[in-house]
Amino acid sequence: MLVKKVSILLLGFVFLFSSFGLPKNVEKKVQKEVKHIFSVEEFTKEPVQVPETLMVKLPSKITTDNFFKVKSNSGILGYVFVDKAASKTAMFDYLIVFNANLEIIHSKVLIYREEYGGEIGSKRWLKQFLGKTGEDRVNYETNIDGISGATISVRSMTNAIDDLLQTIKVLKKNKML
Repeated sequence: MLVKKVSILLLGFVFLFSSFGLPKNVEKKVQKEVKHIFSVEEFTKEPVQVPETLMVKLPSKITTDNFFKVKSNSGILGYVFVDKAASKTAMFDYLIVFNANLEIIHSKVLIYREEYGGEIGSKRWLKQFLGKTGEDRVNYETNIDGISGATISVRSMTNAIDDLLQTIKVLKKNKML
């Protein structure tokens, strides 16, 4: 009887811990991008912990599975945010990389699941976000160029990045970063 209870408990822990975190295909792409952007082979990702009382004030939802401090032996390299945004009928995964000063230094669409609109993954379009900080606002109609045939994805990605930048601003103000 005790062996059965221990087995059930152990199985529960395995299920619990394997059901969280980034999907393996997304995690692999994040690892590759971080190595490339920061020119490192070895690094750690430490989840940014946000108290629930502050979480309700944030435009972007921050979890231990989507926002990380990136560290190496030499210290903090920067921060990584991974999330999903809406396209016309599906969601796409994207990555935003900040340097240690919380300026966007890289953005990438990791997985795009639509037949149309994938042009938002182009380096040319994504470079519009480089250098942006929590002090900046980005808006599809004023300072971010659109892409014909990808209007929904452009708006979605732009809104998601603007929410993230405003979240960064709040987290800095509250000395969480």
